[in-house]
Amino acid sequence: MQIAIFGRSFSEGRAQVIKELYKSLHEAGADLLVIEPFLKSTAGMLPEGARVKSFKNAAGLDSTTACLMTIGGDGTLLEAVTLIRDSGIPVLGINTGRLGFLAGFSQDEIQMAAQMAVSGSYFIDERSLLQLEMTGGPFQDFPFALNDITLHKKESSTMITVHVRLNGEHLNSYWADGLIVASPTGSTGYSLSCGGPILMPESPNIIITPIAPHNLNVRPLVITDKHQLSIDVEVRGKNFMLALDSRSASLPARSKILVSKAPFTIRLARKPDQAFLKTLREKLMWGIDRRN
Repeated sequence: MQIAIFGRSFSEGRAQVIKELYKSLHEAGADLLVIEPFLKSTAGMLPEGARVKSFKNAAGLDSTTACLMTIGGDGTLLEAVTLIRDSGIPVLGINTGRLGFLAGFSQDEIQMAAQMAVSGSYFIDERSLLQLEMTGGPFQDFPFALNDITLHKKESSTMITVHVRLNGEHLNSYWADGLIVASPTGSTGYSLSCGGPILMPESPNIIITPIAPHNLNVRPLVITDKHQLSIDVEVRGKNFMLALDSRSASLPARSKILVSKAPFTIRLARKPDQAFLKTLREKLMWGIDRRN
């Protein structure tokens, strides 16, 4: 049984967590496939006799990989999606960050996570992605986002104007610091902090959330994921920022992009008792008020 492991970086504060993960997977009988930079920095933590190989990119993950485990926060898991792509390999996240909406296993649950990864006894949540289409541009290798696609001003002093059309029909011209197009999974991310609604993960919808709009009557909008968004950006300067989850790049003014639902999903592994509503209550501390 081959289990892949992805981590962004290694810090001394996480040494014990990483040792425990390697040990638990080894004792469960797993062959380890570790992303190369992470393996180089943590090789001394491997248990004696561990069967381990490294991989560099998405091509290193094939049908022999039963599960990919991430160790870090939600940002780490989002980066791992660029390796998983449309392979269907389940992603199981161990949260060593802060909130951890996507990385559903805590540091105290590493043994459980390792056993579930090897046995396949986890539950699967199918999560939709967003697809970016444009001529040229920096995201040709993997033009997809699990959380959101965000357009943002580059200069600190001026707003941008974002013209949006739905299936060819004009929706609005947003005067704002930027615009977030979020999936249901991304509804608990940047969109939420900008006043967007929370959606159930299985909702067939997309959220359009303006960032600090100048028109105060402009509000977030929920649309069906059958719509295609056509977006045209005006800026006073030469460039604006475009981000797909944790990846970002500068684009020239008047760049035109299309956003729609991706043709595949990402499979997130979770504990049987960790449903979305329970996660909301725990992460957002609903019900903490004693009057509840």
